[in-house]
Amino acid sequence: MDFWLTDDHEALQEGIRSFVDGRFPLDAIAEREETDAVVDLEKWRELGELGVFSLRADGFDFRSAVLAFEELGRGLVPGPLVLTHLATGLIDGAADGSALVGHYEPGDNATLIEHHAQLTDLLWLRDDGIVRLDPALLTTAAVERPLDPLSPITAVLESVSGEMVGSSEDSTHARLAGTLLTAALQVGIANAALDVSTTYAKEREQFGRPIGSFQAVKHLLAEMLVKAEVARSAVYAAACALDGASDDAPTRAVSVAKVMAGDAAIFGGRTGIQVHGGMGFTWEVHIQRYWKRAIVLDNTFGSSDHHAVRVAATLTNPLPSDERS
Repeated sequence: MDFWLTDDHEALQEGIRSFVDGRFPLDAIAEREETDAVVDLEKWRELGELGVFSLRADGFDFRSAVLAFEELGRGLVPGPLVLTHLATGLIDGAADGSALVGHYEPGDNATLIEHHAQLTDLLWLRDDGIVRLDPALLTTAAVERPLDPLSPITAVLESVSGEMVGSSEDSTHARLAGTLLTAALQVGIANAALDVSTTYAKEREQFGRPIGSFQAVKHLLAEMLVKAEVARSAVYAAACALDGASDDAPTRAVSVAKVMAGDAAIFGGRTGIQVHGGMGFTWEVHIQRYWKRAIVLDNTFGSSDHHAVRVAATLTNPLPSDERS
């Protein structure tokens, strides 16, 4: 497997990072927690103009897509990024950012939708195909005090029928792609949590010296780094598998990536709060936002536990030959 970044890869990643830093500063994002419209529609369309939602449709490989989504995760960019990306070619307006496409996934106890008030469409990735639903026709109730205020939650009380817009094969591929891109977002969060925690450890002083000079804090930051780098490698490997650039079975590679990325993001957010001490729990610092988003993403496209079980099953029951290509 070869994941050396080409000049094009590096240019793409740097371009997305520069755009996110300039248009989605964390302080401005945090201010939208108090509004009913978390997603800034103007900036959402700018993401579309930049090509974020049409990367795959425009001929870019999965390796390019995970680099872009890693930067979106690092910047805590709010909104249904993954589903809008998957909807390109299926839903009008998804590619250019004029549509916001959410994820409809019935749960065992409840069906929850993120960003319902701003969605134009919903996609349900069923075994028999992809179904489009109109979010305006659903009977819903807003969930008060969601864990992540930047990911508002609505409970579906009564659903409606929809129209089939993709085949079962399309749905299977979309689930794999969605899981991988969600893992890429988690890698971005893990690295951002490490960055802000390292900066804080260099600046915060106790007993006359930076807390980053204490061995216990060094160990915490080192473990955050190890988990983040392992997760990044797993996500890149899964991207290669989906691109056909390795011999890994795509399904297993993507599940491994989701497990490692979920662990790195949640650990990074939680440990970053510890590094920040009492300040870590307050609204004044951003580390708690990374932890909250990490938990939300861990329950998107299957939790770490769900994918760990899938990986374990492949160790005792090898995947069929067509899954290895």
